[in-house]
Amino acid sequence: MKAYLQLTLAQLRLFGRNRGVLLWTLVFPIFFMVMLGSFFGNGGNTSLSVSVIDQDQTTASKALLSKMNQLSLLKVTESSDLDASLKDLKHGERQLVVAVPKGYEAAVNAKSPAMEGAKLTVYYDETSQTTNQVGLPILSQLVDGISKQIVGYTPVITIQPQGVQAIKLKYIDFLVPGIVAMMIMNNNLNGVAGQIASWRERGVLRRLQSTPLHPGSFIAAQITARLLLNGAQAIIVLLIGSIIFGTQVNGSWMLLLMFVVLGTLTFMSIGFIIAALAKTPESAGPIAGFISFPLLFLGGILFPIKEMPNWLQPIVNMLPIAHLSTALRQIMNVGASFADLWHEAALLGGWMLVAFLIASLTFKWE
Repeated sequence: MKAYLQLTLAQLRLFGRNRGVLLWTLVFPIFFMVMLGSFFGNGGNTSLSVSVIDQDQTTASKALLSKMNQLSLLKVTESSDLDASLKDLKHGERQLVVAVPKGYEAAVNAKSPAMEGAKLTVYYDETSQTTNQVGLPILSQLVDGISKQIVGYTPVITIQPQGVQAIKLKYIDFLVPGIVAMMIMNNNLNGVAGQIASWRERGVLRRLQSTPLHPGSFIAAQITARLLLNGAQAIIVLLIGSIIFGTQVNGSWMLLLMFVVLGTLTFMSIGFIIAALAKTPESAGPIAGFISFPLLFLGGILFPIKEMPNWLQPIVNMLPIAHLSTALRQIMNVGASFADLWHEAALLGGWMLVAFLIASLTFKWE
């Protein structure tokens, strides 16, 4: 027990003295979170920039402009220069350009769709999915509503809206749990592999093997030190997310920490496999990076898994990082219980046991 405590404290002191490790494992994830959160943290609202060229300048055209301004999805700007507006459209500074022709009010008063003034010309970027799927349908519904109002149309079939209260989540609420999962993955894949490979090359492991120290005490000290480090870093990230962006943990803190522990053990086991495969510290880094870098994009850390191609989702759903990020996100945002997350816990536990078995068979002290 004494050797175990001393090794744990020694490992924690090594973490504290190695500023590069602290910079990579704590400051970088926080910087990453703040940067992405500042840009996309309030995401979820679509806004289309629309330039309106009113060539009619009548009461009816002004009423049309007023109705467009009432739509929160449209950011309407009135202009008198069609060529300049089309230039902005081509350069991506506008999503839509609406030209109201001369004679618009006369066509409205005559209730004649055949008149030239009844045709609004809408210029749009045909390569933009947002414009095609959002902007054009909105304008079509707006014009259709005005037309029905003019002719006094009464619909035969209507809908009866029933509102359901949903959880209001922003991108930052999705991002923060993903950053915690990313930090756990990187700390234990890159950190364990690099440190163990370095100690093996310098003969530290060989000297430890020649002492009365039991291998179990050495491994237990490594696990404890990294659990303390990952737990402290996760709490710091969550506190910064709460202070700066107002994120919160809606579920159980104990369950959240349980998945932090489970994720740490899982990726530590994989890190020991990499350490066994790597002959030198220089080769440990690239091997760990080769594994962790794709997982950064495939593990649901930055992007939802459901938005990935259908053929890729079953593969991604088998990865440990996907289930770790999903579990942390469900606990924080939804307040999920263990009964809701037993599948994630089982898959992480399975990865941990298999990886630990492989690591125990392949690990070398020299």
